[in-house]
Amino acid sequence: MFDRDKWSEIFSTIRKNKTRTFLTGFSVATGIFMLIFLLGAGRGLRNGMIDVFSQDATNSMQLFGGRTTKAYKGTPIGKRIQLRNSDLETLKKSIAKIDAICAMSYIPGTEVISYKNNFGNFNVSPIHETYKEIKSFDILKGRFLNKKDILDHRKVVIIQDEVENILFPEEESIGKYIDVNKIKFKVVGVFSKKDFNENSRDIYIPITVAQKIFNNNDYLQRISFTLNDVSVDQSKEIETQILYKMAAEHNFSKEDKNALWLQNNIENSQSFSQMFDGIDQFVWIIGIFTIILGVIGVFNIMMIVVKERTKEIGIRKAIGASPISVVSLVLMESIFITAASGYVGLIAGVGLLEAITRFDIIEKVYPPAAIYFLNPQVDLGVAVGATIVLVITGALAGFFPARRAASIRPIEALRDE
Repeated sequence: MFDRDKWSEIFSTIRKNKTRTFLTGFSVATGIFMLIFLLGAGRGLRNGMIDVFSQDATNSMQLFGGRTTKAYKGTPIGKRIQLRNSDLETLKKSIAKIDAICAMSYIPGTEVISYKNNFGNFNVSPIHETYKEIKSFDILKGRFLNKKDILDHRKVVIIQDEVENILFPEEESIGKYIDVNKIKFKVVGVFSKKDFNENSRDIYIPITVAQKIFNNNDYLQRISFTLNDVSVDQSKEIETQILYKMAAEHNFSKEDKNALWLQNNIENSQSFSQMFDGIDQFVWIIGIFTIILGVIGVFNIMMIVVKERTKEIGIRKAIGASPISVVSLVLMESIFITAASGYVGLIAGVGLLEAITRFDIIEKVYPPAAIYFLNPQVDLGVAVGATIVLVITGALAGFFPARRAASIRPIEALRDE
């Protein structure tokens, strides 16, 4: 492999056919580049989506009221199913696998929030203190709502960092009072979170306060809960159990799928993982076929090389060169061209992924997409796999031309024109 004379011949042949060698190498480099870049981009998309969806616990479910589409025992078609506090208590008692549960209410009408001369329309969501066990938050300052806030009907509020920037551009927010529809609430915490909506600006208040002051009822917008150690099949059984229970409570047909809407994040998480596994497989197929096309180019080039050097090979064999030395010469040239070109594509692919990460290219070019694209990278296993593929394909591309070269009889080669 380290025969100096053979390497000199290989480089001499490459220098004599620069354009042909370049175009052949370019096709191989392009295949590896596409494989590495697409795999890295797929990993970045997976990381970004996982990061965004991580705000919801993967073992959580959410229940929303819908509208009936079937008449049932006096309940007409089109009736809105309104969740209530009693439904929360019913689920607590009837679903044994529930780990944490909370509800979210709403404030009817326009929500006007202000502090001194600063104001804005923000999304005010009344919640229980257990909401933090179902949604993912980063508490930047202060604290989250606690059980005492709920039980004592405290007029306290936690605000998103985007809200703080608007209401408190030059002041410390913790301990200050903001007006929520002309009622004062004390700021006890500031949080940040990732969201599909880049303009997300949320405020959370105790649900008991909202129902007492603003709604004067016990209506709920949704009920969220986590399940302890359940499979996808078990979560579907719990969906059915909840549907039957709520059908009995609200007097609608248990066959009416539109009366309630259940978001099953356990099932969604599995589907999400399977989808990206499929994308990875598709990318591998594209990359491998592109590499194969490049290898076919190398094969054709090596066949041409053997044809051009037929007389030379005949002379070599006539003066005593063994078939193995002829095969090794052709194989070394084939593997060198393939491996060198492949590594150029590998470095280019990894380099582009690194540049995208280091210089935040996605965020600068198209900011809304940046939240869904995080840390595009290719792990060591893929790099090793690509290296093995390069060596194998290079050897295959040179094997058949090498075998043909080794089978040339000296007398026939010397007659070749």
